Amino acid sequence: MKLVLAIVQDKDADSLAKEFIQNDVRATKLATSGGFLRAGNTTFIVGIEDDRVNEVLEIIKKSSHTREQYVSNMNMDAAGTSMLGKPVQVTVGGATVFVLPVEEFKQF
Repeated sequence: MKLVLAIVQDKDADSLAKEFIQNDVRATKLATSGGFLRAGNTTFIVGIEDDRVNEVLEIIKKSSHTREQYVSNMNMDAAGTSMLGKPVQVTVGGATVFVLPVEEFKQF
């Protein structure tokens, strides 16, 4: 058995949850935030049999999309005054996934 932790953008969370339901994958959904943009994320926790891990990874890959976004970068001069810099384009989204071995699983 494996534990899959998948962190996706909030924009992709609903479609991923629906895909999990359609494919009989049980998942716990947590609202999280983080990353350098401090954007809203959703973390899915999935306990799954070893032979279904690749299936779960494919579902996550299919449902999680990268996007281009502009962010303003802050510049600070020697006096400590911050100035708003020129917006920069960055790629955000996709999924960050951890697959961990499960030593023991109990359901009460």
